[in-house]
Amino acid sequence: MGGTEKHWVYRVDEPHGSQGWRPYGGHPERRRGTVTTDDPAHGARYVAALVVTDLVTEWELRGIGERHVRVIVWEDEEGVGPEDAVFTLEIQPDINS
Repeated sequence: MGGTEKHWVYRVDEPHGSQGWRPYGGHPERRRGTVTTDDPAHGARYVAALVVTDLVTEWELRGIGERHVRVIVWEDEEGVGPEDAVFTLEIQPDINS
């Protein structure tokens, strides 16, 4: 299946008041990385879903509620932000719960 491999770079950010966004958590290096896929169906949305699944699992294990975060995914190398990303997913906690 040669030639179908893609590298997706992701970063998780959290809101930081009037300063905009900053890398998520106390160890931001844990929330940025690269995922390599070799299935054309596993694109940027798939990578964002993997990252969100990992985040939600961590939140549940630590007994903390949802956080306001965004997952930004680029192809090949990290860009500046959502403006040059392939896909961005923002999660906001349910304020009614």
